Amino acid sequence: MMKASYPIGILFSTTGSYGTVGRTMLNGALMACREVNEDENSGVSLCPVIANPQSELVAYAPEAEKMLQSGIRHVVGCYTSSSRKDVIPLFEKRDAILWYPTHYEGFESSANVVYTGTAPNHHMAPMVDHLVSNFGKRAFCIGSNYIWGWESNRVLREDLAQRGGQVLSERYLAVGDTDVAAIIDAIFETGPDFIFNALIGRSSYAFFRQFRAACEARGIDQVNRFPIASCNLSEPELHEIGEEAVDGHISSSVYFSSIDTPANRAFVETYSAMFPDGPAVSAEAESAYLAIRFLAKALEKAGSDQARAVLNATRGQSIEAPQGRVTIDPETMHSFLTPRIGRSRKDCQFDILVKAACPVRPDPYLVRAAPSLETVSMRPQLRVI
Repeated sequence: MMKASYPIGILFSTTGSYGTVGRTMLNGALMACREVNEDENSGVSLCPVIANPQSELVAYAPEAEKMLQSGIRHVVGCYTSSSRKDVIPLFEKRDAILWYPTHYEGFESSANVVYTGTAPNHHMAPMVDHLVSNFGKRAFCIGSNYIWGWESNRVLREDLAQRGGQVLSERYLAVGDTDVAAIIDAIFETGPDFIFNALIGRSSYAFFRQFRAACEARGIDQVNRFPIASCNLSEPELHEIGEEAVDGHISSSVYFSSIDTPANRAFVETYSAMFPDGPAVSAEAESAYLAIRFLAKALEKAGSDQARAVLNATRGQSIEAPQGRVTIDPETMHSFLTPRIGRSRKDCQFDILVKAACPVRPDPYLVRAAPSLETVSMRPQLRVI
């Protein structure tokens, strides 16, 4: 079968402060491109054009502009919300589509973006439920000094207030800053029930290491006294933290590589064989993989890469993904996803503690009730008949 060939952009920072996450996203996208191109039943072939903004915010818009000027109409890319906000006006101006494949803070609507990552009701709302139920209502918030950190902490603060809790303090670091000593001192001073960590990249890895060491120097069991929860902590980042501080951290996500299903085991095996040097597979890798697969299906259905035709072909699409069934909501162009909460282990994997019973409708503006999550037993489950 003759395939229609389309150039697509892939825009991830594979070096710099959050380069580890960027590399796993690039890997997921390239894995999907290969599968699409090798699939004899697919009517399209994808020609990826790759750019690396090197974790520098000012580099994203010029790289995106070059792609769009060259005739590319679809770009899978961006990790930080700041980079996404920077490039969206370019896509709106040229009527092209950004396929955004990672968790974000919500409260956004663009007719030129398809969101295959989590909305805040997929990660923030379930995490607050879990933290309040298991640890308490007094939080210390830290974050990287840009929209992801600001908005994530705001959502947590408002949710806690509705439950009679409070945020004791908020502290921010520039992206890439690793001087966390003052933040650690403030945590010991205020004595929160838990820490919410919205730092990214090297800043986050440094905090995990330095805070664990500071607790050990004081004879404090950090995991139980000061649990750390994140909505952006994944397997490759556990490797970056290092074995001395990697275990016992809470992560709210829709995908963990430890999901025990045939589909996910096959996904992890294929990814590991294709990228033996890593970074490890992650939620971001799965989301980038899904963005490419959805894009390929839409291109084939539309018979064109024209933005409106592809968007119309994307609405309501479903894919049996490694995390479970994923569907594009035709109203918001966000994804139905399955929330999960995991706890990190020393082997850089996650034990899945709770999960939603089925994919949850995206709610980027948090106007609906939080999804309920069910405990995941670590033992074989028996069903009484």
